[in-house]
Amino acid sequence: MSIWWSLHLRREAASVPLARRLLLGTMETAGVDPDISFDLSVALTEACANAVEHAGTATNYSVTAQIDGERCRIEVADSGPGFARDRFLRHPARPPAHRGQHAEHGRGLFLIEALVDHVHFHDRPGHGTVVSFDKVLKWRDGALLKAS
Repeated sequence: MSIWWSLHLRREAASVPLARRLLLGTMETAGVDPDISFDLSVALTEACANAVEHAGTATNYSVTAQIDGERCRIEVADSGPGFARDRFLRHPARPPAHRGQHAEHGRGLFLIEALVDHVHFHDRPGHGTVVSFDKVLKWRDGALLKAS
């Protein structure tokens, strides 16, 4: 069995917790380990927050999530101006030096990379950005979708 859902959301701050709650509810119902669910929900929150904050004049963005077998794959896509990832990720292990230790912005991409198994940032200059990531799932005892 697999679960797949897709949302088309307005680029508003209120859409971010909506996507996160839907993901967490799906994971709980399927029987995914709470630590794995939490990691994926934080990564999703960061990707959605980036779409809301940085998608330029785009009015919407989309979120697609799929649990298939032992893996969950999530994609967040917007139609904004895109971004130059190299500008933000000069060194993959730490944020750029101009970001302070307590900076409120600029850590989302690093969090996503730290919390998931694979991440891909696809910049489509003038047509938006797609952030896709996945993580191998662990299951609670008696889980609904636990692969055999």
